[in-house]
Amino acid sequence: MARKRLIARREPVLAVAVPAAGGQVLDYLPPRGAGPPPVGARVRVRVRGRLGTGIVVARRRTSAVPEARLRRVAAVLEGPPALTPELAGLVRWAAAYYRCPEGAAFVAALPGPLWRARAPLPEGVWRPTAAGREADLEALRRRAPRQAEALAELRRRGAMAAAAAAARGWRRTLEALARRGWARLEAAAPAPAPPPAPRGVALTDEQRRAAGAVAAALGRFEAFVLEGVTGSGKTEVYLAAVEAAVAAGGQALVLVPEIALAPQLLARCRERFGADRVALLHSALPAAERLAAWEAARSGRACVVVGTRSAVFAPLARPALVVVDEEHDPAYREGSGPLRHSARDLAVVRARRAGVPVVLGSATPSLETVRNAREGRYRPLALRQRPRGAARRRVELVDIRGRPLDGGMSPPLLARIGAHLRAGGQVLLFRNRRGYAPALLCDACGWAAGCPRCEARLVWHRAAAEVRCHHCGHRAPVPERCPECGDPELRARGHGTERVEAALAGRFPGVPLVRLDRDATRARGALERALEAARAGTARILVGTQMIAKGHDFPEVTLVGVLDADQGLFSADFRGPERMAQLIVQVMGRAGRRGQPAEVLVQTRQPGHPLLRALLAGGYGAFAEAALAERRAAGLPPYGALALLRAEAPSAGAAERFLEAARGLLAPPPDGVEVLGPAPAPMERRAGLHRWQLLVQAPSRRARDAALDRLAPRLDALPEARRVRWALEVDPAALL
Repeated sequence: MARKRLIARREPVLAVAVPAAGGQVLDYLPPRGAGPPPVGARVRVRVRGRLGTGIVVARRRTSAVPEARLRRVAAVLEGPPALTPELAGLVRWAAAYYRCPEGAAFVAALPGPLWRARAPLPEGVWRPTAAGREADLEALRRRAPRQAEALAELRRRGAMAAAAAAARGWRRTLEALARRGWARLEAAAPAPAPPPAPRGVALTDEQRRAAGAVAAALGRFEAFVLEGVTGSGKTEVYLAAVEAAVAAGGQALVLVPEIALAPQLLARCRERFGADRVALLHSALPAAERLAAWEAARSGRACVVVGTRSAVFAPLARPALVVVDEEHDPAYREGSGPLRHSARDLAVVRARRAGVPVVLGSATPSLETVRNAREGRYRPLALRQRPRGAARRRVELVDIRGRPLDGGMSPPLLARIGAHLRAGGQVLLFRNRRGYAPALLCDACGWAAGCPRCEARLVWHRAAAEVRCHHCGHRAPVPERCPECGDPELRARGHGTERVEAALAGRFPGVPLVRLDRDATRARGALERALEAARAGTARILVGTQMIAKGHDFPEVTLVGVLDADQGLFSADFRGPERMAQLIVQVMGRAGRRGQPAEVLVQTRQPGHPLLRALLAGGYGAFAEAALAERRAAGLPPYGALALLRAEAPSAGAAERFLEAARGLLAPPPDGVEVLGPAPAPMERRAGLHRWQLLVQAPSRRARDAALDRLAPRLDALPEARRVRWALEVDPAALL
């Protein structure tokens, strides 16, 4: 491929990311008669004959575009830069590593309101005046309902960033309130007030040593692995380390894997540091709230930013500490869109580039993290002491081969459930499958209810009287008889959480029960109500999917039942056993947290499986040792590096031909690199598209990246690329 000649310029060239540019960063000259805007400035530029909003992501002295073709920036929007130079550098690094067009990476990383707004982002904070707090809202609502709505929100929140108010369309409304003397616009505080005194939380010796080690590393990069049994107090270590970072004048970024876990940590942080000093940032926030949190982080008003994986791109004015809670969780992986990244890995990269410490916390660290700790790249911090008052758990493996099951539960498990309920205990049952039954079959002819758009069976949801595809969302009524042979006797095969719930209701009538899965908690507030019932003990039986295993404290649980430990043992994905082990350990940790005698029953049809026996006999550490040995023998991560090229098309032939052409770009592959495929994906058809994949396996990242240097830049130019939708995943989290 010919290299473009770079031409030096007398004035700087502005690299501008614009959503309308199709993922590319375009070069522009500064506005005539004005100095060049800083990196992060929002500008108006002309793209394809139309004006659009872009962000300056770099300033250069050279451009590959001839001078006569370089356009000038039409206008620089006033207000603070939308991103910091540190964040701009991180996004460019991510684009290069994950083989994403640079412009597309910036569009993916920054909130949508930043790209949509044409006016300058206003600065400052709106607050209600004393007169505004006393104003008659009902009378105002009759005359000016929009002003009443804005004033009520101001009174409820106490303050609102001007940028957030503008995003909600309230700028003129608040100005009208200001003319009435009911609201005022104040300059934003340049920096947060000194941190409050510690709230008297007594740390254990282990917690104190761990927090002290992190505090001693402030001002330089060091990666810590905080490993501790579930409930051992990792959150207290996080908060103590954050307190030290804030006391030193810095900001802390704290990541959690799921939105459902953010409120718990957010409440703890706001109690510790003050509500106006802690920002919440995730992609599901309304645009106004997301923009307000973004601006609070960028300006430095928020000393702590709590968020999910998208918050790894939060703009920090004074970064001092990064924390990744439950670092093993696959939810940190972005599996769609142009920038398919690991927020956990990017958090480590961000900390290294910023020269600040990062803490990776988990009771079940990923195997990559375990290896990094054992080989000295990460510093381990262990919390070995059990939580105060926590009881030791008795763990029993239940062989269910040949046993009758009721709702997926064996006679020994049902007997223990009854015993614990009679003793006043609380029971938690884990089944990582939604619905009533994962298959609906006809015994007469062998027909199975299948999705017409996917290579998958439909799941029977009895309460909704329908069958659903959990991959594409297809729904249909439950057939009254077999569509193949007409037999009216259709049989449910397998057990989902809905069937477990029904069996328990029949066995233990009148016992309060809650189900925690995506179906049962879909309604607004349903998850919060279910969690409160579980924590308060008003629900005596808890049934759920992996949602029930993550980060929740159920103090009265005395029995945990794992209904099927075998799901991940024979997965087509090499990470399946690791995820199975992590979920089992996490759910086991819910039992006996307040000192009651506790037990765990694990049902399996593979009682002799070496990984399962290592996990239950020696704990997660023994499992990790055995699993790492298997990975090393197979050359799989963390002892190798992978990249996966996926292709989807209406016809299987189109996907296969594209991947064959891509494979040709690597012939012959670099030394040590294997190119496997093309082959159908384990689920070959999904949402009406045929899915094929090509796997690049290498002994090291350097060898893998050498192959990708030859492959990635030329994929779009392949004639076959026009007939498929393709994606390149670096360090894929799953091969399914």
